[in-house]
Amino acid sequence: MPASPTNQITGAEALVRLLQAHDVKHMFGLCGDTTLPFYDAMAQLDHGITHILTRDERHAAYMADGYARVTGKPGVCEGPSGGGATYILPGVVEANESSIPVLAITSDVSTASRGRYPLTELDQVALFRPVTKWNASLDDANRLPAMVRAAFRAMTSGTPGAAHLALPFDTQKAKLDPAEVWADQRHSIYPSMPIAADVADIHAAADELFKAKRAVAMVGGGPVIAGAHQPLLDLAMHFNMPIATTVSGQGAIAETHPLALGVVGSNGSSAATRAVIDEADLVVFIGCRAGSVTTERWRSPKAGTKIIHIDSDPNVVGANYQTEVAIVADARLALHALVDAVKSVQTLTDFDGAARCANAWQSKLERFNTLAASNDAPIRPERVVSELQAILDNDAIIVADPGTPCPYFSAYYRWPEAGRQFITNRAHGALGYALAASMGAAIGRPDVKTVAVMGDGSFGFCCGEFETMVRHKLPITSIVFSNATFGWIKAGQDSGFGKRYYNVDFDRTDHAAVASAFGVKSWRVEDPRELNKVLKQAIEHDGPTLVDVISQPLHEAEAPVSEWVA
Repeated sequence: MPASPTNQITGAEALVRLLQAHDVKHMFGLCGDTTLPFYDAMAQLDHGITHILTRDERHAAYMADGYARVTGKPGVCEGPSGGGATYILPGVVEANESSIPVLAITSDVSTASRGRYPLTELDQVALFRPVTKWNASLDDANRLPAMVRAAFRAMTSGTPGAAHLALPFDTQKAKLDPAEVWADQRHSIYPSMPIAADVADIHAAADELFKAKRAVAMVGGGPVIAGAHQPLLDLAMHFNMPIATTVSGQGAIAETHPLALGVVGSNGSSAATRAVIDEADLVVFIGCRAGSVTTERWRSPKAGTKIIHIDSDPNVVGANYQTEVAIVADARLALHALVDAVKSVQTLTDFDGAARCANAWQSKLERFNTLAASNDAPIRPERVVSELQAILDNDAIIVADPGTPCPYFSAYYRWPEAGRQFITNRAHGALGYALAASMGAAIGRPDVKTVAVMGDGSFGFCCGEFETMVRHKLPITSIVFSNATFGWIKAGQDSGFGKRYYNVDFDRTDHAAVASAFGVKSWRVEDPRELNKVLKQAIEHDGPTLVDVISQPLHEAEAPVSEWVA
């Protein structure tokens, strides 16, 4: 029997209860007029969800992204119609292309007013279709619960990704049966319902490994997302095989492990690291798209190298390299199966991985250590990485923006433990990501220190969120590389366009003064000999801090970047 009207709940109330049922504990967002019924439901119901009011919808999505990466749960963000939907989109596309489950909820005008030019009308489904794994408008309140469940199911299963739900104003106020409000708890975490590998493919991969003489694994973000650290290490240990990672794959293995080769590709690699890839007779891609940066525009590994490719997305496997063995499966399950297969064979094969990695690191660190000890001013980025490595605890999280921070930290900062401790936005590389993502990470994992590292170009994209950080008393330390230029682009003009610098420089900002105005305890450092003392004070402080480092610009530095346009 249908519920009586007195027992029914509104669409807004149903959405709150559905988020609660999916174990959502935090939500990031910004208020708007078309969201009023939803906010009213949040205000009146007892749901256990903490809503973080942000100052910009884009940063709400970045916060949800950082939160999802450290918790293993979907991140949830919300914003209003019109401009709110367009502002939230950059964070959604970054999460989707990074295989991170972020649910973006954007309220909308009433369905009855569509086509009549209401304020903020926008075809949200069309807008979000290319940048999400799942996307719908909740036009019928009776279908709202099923569609919310579908969004959680889609974004957490298979290869994770982002989902979007448009929430019309009249749907928020419409009534529905509360019996329809329930959740499948398997989709409150990710990856949910992982797919195992075909046994024949596993045995074929094992056969190729035993035939190889100098195999190497190139590992992307897939094993980090899947929690495949142990079977990956077991496989590498069995063959003494080097493990190279993409920037997104950092954390798949402890950076200090003897079989950790470090980051490969044009961003964060070195000639010695590249040589290990180029001399391989077999490359095992694991949760890795083998894109332009990772492979230095598909030149490393070299064409003709034998390839085994493991990925949860069948569209990725074989997209860029002819593949000897294709395994479409969850990285953790595939690696467990592959370890069992190779251990069942009595043959011993040794790829000399520890020695190859040690030689590569020796070459890579020789110049780094010299530059890190330099007292030159402006301060060299190597000095900042070295000082932080000495000060931070092993479990600290570093969130790095593109530009100056990403190549230096991915190349030289060596995390001594496997796991998600380094976050950067490698899918689209939008400036201004690190500050907001660090806030999501700090909320999701409050028991460890979180550091946000950005350039001064990035600072201009995101500094309004320092108010949010102070309001919530988040003890994040922000470090700004201040060199008064969009450094990556200037370095590209320097190396590839005859040093014809055009519209890349801007006036220097006193970032410490700006942050102080928001209530952030701040320092400005110009002398590298003062850096250690100031960083220690900033990291030990029990509230938000910022260190403005007057630093060497990229076009004058020895950055670990082989190509500025990849």
